[in-house]
Amino acid sequence: MAIMQTEDAKKRREYLEKQGLAKVIFKHDHGDVVCTQYHPKGVKGGMMPELDSHTPGPDNAAPLRTRFSPWHACGSDYQAYRSGMQRAGHLGLVGCVLRLQPGDADHEAAARQWEELFGVARSRDLLAFTNARLGFVPGREGQPEGLASITVGVSGRDKLDAIVDRARAAGVWAEGRITMCGVNWHLISTGYGAGKGML
Repeated sequence: MAIMQTEDAKKRREYLEKQGLAKVIFKHDHGDVVCTQYHPKGVKGGMMPELDSHTPGPDNAAPLRTRFSPWHACGSDYQAYRSGMQRAGHLGLVGCVLRLQPGDADHEAAARQWEELFGVARSRDLLAFTNARLGFVPGREGQPEGLASITVGVSGRDKLDAIVDRARAAGVWAEGRITMCGVNWHLISTGYGAGKGML
């Protein structure tokens, strides 16, 4: 599932339904939250898209720009799960790559479709979210459409090395990446640990 956040998911949903561009399979509008899941059939990349929005308020003034923002799926008690989010603060999604269905090599058309459906900025065949990028690769016979790879940024060399050590011990580290369930997980260093300079 590709969970995206926008300023007005309800307005986007109404537009997509009116135009017959995507099929809603789940929606939840409650208080300051709008959550919509769309059927993946007909959406290139084999990933179920979810588009959500949170209305800005006193406790969440800038939902799209706040790293550890309240999130409806985690429950209403933000303080109860905020510390868990912060403990994983050294990790960040950098990007994902979706494989198209076998025989489909038009990765630029896939990015264009996502741009048109969900309003994500596009540069050629790459979608630019606020915090990550989404790309596409041509489909290949014998490989399913769907998630091909994920790139995770890790802040702090010690934390990155610890993840690699655990992956080696679990037998999922090879050729400079983790491979689980047919998906390649790439790890990159995105900063320094506490107390180290950035120069």
